[in-house]
Amino acid sequence: MKSIQNLISLLRPHQWVKNFFIAAPMFFAFMITLHNVLLVVAGIGIFSLCASAVYVFNDIYDVAEDRQHPEKRKRPIASDQISIKFAWLLAFVLFSVSITVAYFFNINFFIILIVYVAINILYTVVLKHIAIVDITIIAIGFVLRLFAGASIINVQTSMWIVLVTFWLALFLALAKRRDEYLHYINGKKVRKNIDGYNLEMINAGMVLLATITVVAYIMYSVTPAVMERMGSDKLYVTSIFVIVGILRYMQLTFVYEKSGNPTDVLLTDRFLQMVIALWLLS
Repeated sequence: MKSIQNLISLLRPHQWVKNFFIAAPMFFAFMITLHNVLLVVAGIGIFSLCASAVYVFNDIYDVAEDRQHPEKRKRPIASDQISIKFAWLLAFVLFSVSITVAYFFNINFFIILIVYVAINILYTVVLKHIAIVDITIIAIGFVLRLFAGASIINVQTSMWIVLVTFWLALFLALAKRRDEYLHYINGKKVRKNIDGYNLEMINAGMVLLATITVVAYIMYSVTPAVMERMGSDKLYVTSIFVIVGILRYMQLTFVYEKSGNPTDVLLTDRFLQMVIALWLLS
């Protein structure tokens, strides 16, 4: 039983929630049909398998560093619960299966998946050690998920939604860096490049990104083509939920200092979940 738990932990299924961004193009294009839903669900599954292969590779590459980290040393490879040899085999199988299925599923989706893997390998090996570049790569990963979803249902993604996704992902990544910086000034250096940040820069950056995210969303909501597709010129009203959601996340970050893992925040904060649900229903 413990070995199964370690295997699940290594695959990080809780991180698969990020892959639901693949469904965004279908939602925003208002193309929610049974056929498209099935395609998107399949795409999320394939992308999740590939993402887990990347997570395993990351844990293998960072094993020495993770063993010095107060939390990451508990990971299956770092704690020697899973051998590096087995982890390499698992990563290879996950990558091979996901890429092969993606090739026959949708060629554009396949290409995007290859690009995603390539930039994540670069991120793990080099780019995550360069301040600002690191969070930019994370944000690009979310945009790739958006493009992957668009390729599946053969729809063009709104420029404004691409920008909203990119700025929002940068905002969340910067919030995570803030949490890591607080650990750093308290004597726990949990990331090599963290000294490339400081609180003033992070706080100002988060405010800037929050602002332009809201502006980009409002611009999307008043686009004539969008209003025509939605059959309403009141879509801008939904920006209320976007603003409240971002303010809530800023409260969690600045007041309660709970932005260490955006995925955990999303899965545990009831207020944020309620705001997202109301936004979806609106």
